Amino acid sequence: MKKYKHMICVVFVGLIFVSMSIAAWIKPSREFSDSERRKLAQFPEISPDAVEDGSFITKFENYTQDQFPMRDTFRTIKAFSTYYMFGQLDNNGIYMKDGYAAKLEYPLNEESVNHAADRFKFIYENFLADKSLNIYLSIVPDKSYFLAEQNGYLSMDYKKLFAMMQDKMNYAKYIDITGTLDITDYYKSDTHWRQEKLTDTAAKLAADMGVTLSDQYTPKTLDYPFYGVYYGQSALLLPAETIYYLTNDVLDSCKVTNHEKGTVGGIYDMDKAAGKDPYEMFLSGALSLITIDNPTCQKDRELIIFRDSFASSIAPLLVEGYSKVTLVDIRYLRADFLDKFIEFNNQDVLFLFSTLVLNNSETLT
Repeated sequence: MKKYKHMICVVFVGLIFVSMSIAAWIKPSREFSDSERRKLAQFPEISPDAVEDGSFITKFENYTQDQFPMRDTFRTIKAFSTYYMFGQLDNNGIYMKDGYAAKLEYPLNEESVNHAADRFKFIYENFLADKSLNIYLSIVPDKSYFLAEQNGYLSMDYKKLFAMMQDKMNYAKYIDITGTLDITDYYKSDTHWRQEKLTDTAAKLAADMGVTLSDQYTPKTLDYPFYGVYYGQSALLLPAETIYYLTNDVLDSCKVTNHEKGTVGGIYDMDKAAGKDPYEMFLSGALSLITIDNPTCQKDRELIIFRDSFASSIAPLLVEGYSKVTLVDIRYLRADFLDKFIEFNNQDVLFLFSTLVLNNSETLT
């Protein structure tokens, strides 16, 4: 009887192995993972050189991992096992606390912070130093600023990061917005902050730049469920969230020019709202250069924001005080080309970047 049990077990495991192998070969390859928001590896090209130098087998291993049958299901099983069976604090660098998913941001990468400061100094020395401009710096803390150290997770030295940037950007007035924020101002399943929670943060930025905001908005609810970037990265099947966005007559009248495509639209891109990342509804997401024209502003005052994706949702809340707001993302637009697109003269200039980008600044050009 014992012999038959062993045979049944071997046959069962063999059937699973054969079935998964067949499924792996006949299943069409997916180009993109919606849950992880990234492109998946495809079957590599076979060539004598690729086989000889080992690059083929490396790419083939990546391909088999990305295209494995029921991959998302197995990722979820692994994540639940890691968190709830083995009691580990994180899974692939993602941790959960009080319903919020966050990524371990550790340690402080001083070389990266210095690189970011050097790129900003290049902009200052080449385009801003000899002009009549008011220059400001503000830093957006990531979620671990509120979650990590307080709950026993590894945490980078945020105070040192803030101090380094202020010291290296002594040509800019620092605006500290950390006191206006807490963890509830961020999405639970995403890196970004919630626009409807940012009116006091926007007021702080505006006040320190000498601008007064009315703070009168009508909140609206996006009809589509929002699953943030950590939904896929954590593989924990986190619940959907709701995106709220703010409107008023000023924002409704604004014209947003996408200089990459030469198109004009509104503050909120409803096509992007129905896409894979609804957060991109705010000013159409990651774009190198856009301008917002506010025809209701009586003052001829302009604001230039050097920014990352966090600015997409807070910039509309600053528009009321300016006739024109220009947003520049030097991850996609080379800094040495700025004067080909922007005339710097008599503007407010705000460097607004998250700790996530400053600590991983290799994308800043």
